[in-house]
Amino acid sequence: MNNITTFGNTIRDIRIQMKLPIRKVAAHLDIDPSTLSKIERDERSANKNMVGKLAELFKIDYEELLIAYLSDKVASDLLKEDLSEKILHAAKSRLKHYRTKELK
Repeated sequence: MNNITTFGNTIRDIRIQMKLPIRKVAAHLDIDPSTLSKIERDERSANKNMVGKLAELFKIDYEELLIAYLSDKVASDLLKEDLSEKILHAAKSRLKHYRTKELK
């Protein structure tokens, strides 16, 4: 997953590589195959609960898949923001602040 690609593309590529039919993956996620197809085509968003189920099914690292999911979500949310770089910088500072606050 080193190439920059969407979360939907990532799971589609893994599913195809593993030769899993879309209906089996959809059944594992307890969703309709048409919904999974839309997620793979980036017409619909996945949810965080799906990440663990997909990591388990695909036998891949959960953390790596979670990073792909969340980074795609953040990028998608900021796509149309002119200040996206500044927003990300501010968010990083806030994360550092909140983590320091939690440790106290």
